[in-house]
Amino acid sequence: MQAKAIHKPLSVSQKSSHQPQPGRGRRNTFLRLLRHREMLFALGSGVLMVAGWGAGEWSRLLSVILYIAAYGLGGFDKAREGLKTLIRERDLDVNLLMIAAALGAASIGYWNEGAMLIFIFALSGALESFASERSRKDISALIALKPEKALKVDDGGMRTVSVEELAVGDLVLVKPGEIIPADGVVQNGGSAVNQAAITGESIPVDKLAGDEVYAGTLNGEGALYVEVSRPAEGTLFAKIIALVEQAENEVPQTQRFIKRLEGHYAKGVVAVTAALLVLAPLLLGWSWPLTFYKAMVFLVVASPCALVSSVMPAMLSAMSKSARKGVLFKGASYVDLLAGVKVVAFDKTGTLTSGTPVVTELVVTSGYDRDQVLAACASAERLSQHPLARAIVHKAEDEGLELEVAEELKALTGWGIEARVGGAAWRIGKADGNDPELPGSLRESIQRLASEGNTVSVIRCEGHYAGVLALRDQVRPEAKRAVRQLHKLGIATALLTGDRGETAQAVGKEADIDMIYGDLLPEDKVRHVGELRSRFGHAVMVGDGVNDAPALAAATVGIAMGGGGSGAALEVADVVLMNDHLEAVAETIQLAIRARRIVKQNLVLAGLMIMLLITGNFIQDIPLPLGVVGHEGSTILVILNGLRLLR
Repeated sequence: MQAKAIHKPLSVSQKSSHQPQPGRGRRNTFLRLLRHREMLFALGSGVLMVAGWGAGEWSRLLSVILYIAAYGLGGFDKAREGLKTLIRERDLDVNLLMIAAALGAASIGYWNEGAMLIFIFALSGALESFASERSRKDISALIALKPEKALKVDDGGMRTVSVEELAVGDLVLVKPGEIIPADGVVQNGGSAVNQAAITGESIPVDKLAGDEVYAGTLNGEGALYVEVSRPAEGTLFAKIIALVEQAENEVPQTQRFIKRLEGHYAKGVVAVTAALLVLAPLLLGWSWPLTFYKAMVFLVVASPCALVSSVMPAMLSAMSKSARKGVLFKGASYVDLLAGVKVVAFDKTGTLTSGTPVVTELVVTSGYDRDQVLAACASAERLSQHPLARAIVHKAEDEGLELEVAEELKALTGWGIEARVGGAAWRIGKADGNDPELPGSLRESIQRLASEGNTVSVIRCEGHYAGVLALRDQVRPEAKRAVRQLHKLGIATALLTGDRGETAQAVGKEADIDMIYGDLLPEDKVRHVGELRSRFGHAVMVGDGVNDAPALAAATVGIAMGGGGSGAALEVADVVLMNDHLEAVAETIQLAIRARRIVKQNLVLAGLMIMLLITGNFIQDIPLPLGVVGHEGSTILVILNGLRLLR
């Protein structure tokens, strides 16, 4: 389908423009303020706390009123969250503990300490929300790029339609500066397209006729006529949005454990606080004010705020950083799992290799000219769409050979093709090393080329052997580097492929793979993945095809090649490489290891701080303000530590 002659180049007036609309600036400002409401309330609480402290010098009543306002402004959201947990789940959480401690401090006259607790607790909560928002920003920004309208071109001219109305084969015009509305192939025009949101590529990619483009990517300075290749619900962009929505609901195992622990821990803190209030005056002879004060300090310093905040900021930061590089996680739980992986298994075709065969060698017998044989083969194969046929034609065209029109072309079922080129009958097909008519030199070449992982075809002219042609799917240039990086991390590698054993061995050795398995059916791949998991504990499977989907699902973490990967592979995979860069596998695992290391640092820091403050409360009489600063300060510290991954 070609762009029609009526299409004219775009004038400047036709180019996409974004004129400011009245009232939009004020509305956007209001939305930004609403989004940062939690931080504004926390800061407002701090201002009221300072004002209450200052007013205490000359008006006790005004000071108390300001403190109450500080409590209300900073503690409202937290109290509401705590009450929801108590009513809906019949469980205690850290929010109610903090509110109870603040109210307890106020009840014995420590208004400023209680207000300080509310302020720092609200501030740490706002920072954690900021961490989550900042970490998700690179992922959720994709949703804002979702195309809604398209300029459809038909016989009647052009009209604006909803993206959902587009069908495969429709032609759309994408003006400069507009978002491409659908996956498709460029039919006319040329432009540089920013694909960063989809593939993570930082530099715009030049697109000309015949090139593929993706929905959600940004067109540059040129106009493009694009033929739609997928409906709206099947675009790569739609699949990414589905991944993002799934990722937002996934929680790592460590965080789930801490969430379950929080309820039991909070009940334990309340029980110990109650025991202190009852038993300390009787057993230790403390006065009631001292007992209540120490109980409030314990309630503050023993609360698990820092523990609760130790995991998610780091995991979300890792997901965000990966998204910037074109690697999408379906959930934070897979970051945690990826950190423990000890073996990575690769599919071959389309994963370790490019998926496109090329001619590697042509051997001809005496009496035949190499160029003549190659030109005859390419002329015979020119009408075929088989990948091997296209590889032969591309080889001849690259060498500048002139091709003739083939006559009497016919397929020889199970063998190859036959055609008349230049008056001679040529046959190209499957090699049979046991044919007694096969010259010894060609038999040796067939054995050698097959052992190197090539697919070998024999060539006959007028019934006589003219030569053999070798084709092979090329190993990706970055495959060996990717495997080397995994080995540096102490991770073993395996190759699982349905291709012939000789081909698997050749490709595996070239890429420096540790374990090589060929001639596998999809169920065989699943079995081998299970064996790898049994042997190494955790296993990653990297693949792109429909036949890889069962193995991807069976692995601890399945990684799909998103650029050319099948829909089935994308659906069952846990991680998607949008730019198909194999080196991203090792980089992503290394990032996951760093995230887990930071989580461990946070958990140790939070636990030690809680133990230190609890001990200090009973031995050294820690004042409430110091307990507040120590406890909430550690919470802020673990959040900031998790955000280090965003750098």
